[in-house]
Amino acid sequence: MTTRFHSLFAALAAVGLLALAGCGSSSSTTSSKSASGSSTSTTLSTQSGPPTTGPPPAVSELPAALHPRSSQFPAAHGKTLEQLATGLHSGIQLGAATGTFTPGTGRFAFALNTSSGAFVYAPTALYIARTPKSPAQGPFLAPADPMTVSPQYRSKQNTGPGGIQAIYATQLPLPKAGTYTLLAMSRTQNGLIGAPGEVAVAPSSPIPAAGQRPPAIATDTLATTHGNTSLLTTRIPPEHMASLSFKDVLGKRPVALLFSTPQLCISRVCGPVTDIAVELQHRFGNQITFIHQEVYVDNDPKKGLRPQLKAFHLQTEPWLFTVNSKGVIAARLEGSFGTNAFSGAIQAALR
Repeated sequence: MTTRFHSLFAALAAVGLLALAGCGSSSSTTSSKSASGSSTSTTLSTQSGPPTTGPPPAVSELPAALHPRSSQFPAAHGKTLEQLATGLHSGIQLGAATGTFTPGTGRFAFALNTSSGAFVYAPTALYIARTPKSPAQGPFLAPADPMTVSPQYRSKQNTGPGGIQAIYATQLPLPKAGTYTLLAMSRTQNGLIGAPGEVAVAPSSPIPAAGQRPPAIATDTLATTHGNTSLLTTRIPPEHMASLSFKDVLGKRPVALLFSTPQLCISRVCGPVTDIAVELQHRFGNQITFIHQEVYVDNDPKKGLRPQLKAFHLQTEPWLFTVNSKGVIAARLEGSFGTNAFSGAIQAALR
């Protein structure tokens, strides 16, 4: 069934409420401003157990989603987003996994879901324009990045079957501050499907970026918590990424600093992202120091964010910063990221 996408673009504020980036401290969903000034929707939770297993994928073409091709999507050729959307099947939503953007080329990560929350995996690309009626740019291919790990690295917070298997990401041209309109297009065995979205670009952001020096924060360790592992991590079972403080290794050897809270976030990305770190630590642990920093004071959302996040000007999580041996940020990843992006960030710090 096709739908008239101009009506969806007109109702974009209602359609675009699904978001994967960020966790919080209550059981409601709110629309808020990120540190960049962009509007993001954040799912908040105080749940004390692992997330409920979700429905199976609505479209399960993951192998093809890993390698989209330009020939699978129409060229923009000066068409508007509304014109490109003509004839597309609808029924899916775009869930942004990134919310911090400044002028330049920016990484935009996202998931595609049905109204029931089932994920959609198929070859996908994005188109972008200032408005739905403006000439569009694209297609920008958005390969799916796997988020699954081997069974021995899977935590109890990782939903497993029915949970997120991969995240889409691409690089978008964002030349000026302001709001841009997006159109995600996926090639399925039953034809093209699409979903609208938005990205808000702020003039600047206080969050440290690649090429800058990060604040020399003291991250929590076994010593500072007097051996209380439950204060160091909410992951079940606990990971081992707290033997050294960030400030003590900064500028001495490469570091992968991950801010996440697997247990206290209802988002389906927090547990998987931390599990990816655990798996990659077994591959790269002799080359780069892995540090995992929890998000809330005493792991209690009512007590607010830990000072380490405030030092980085972070209001959401997860975030990953990889830092080279000179103490300079080599890569920064926000929201949701898979094994390929995480590995790439590590490799950037090792160069």
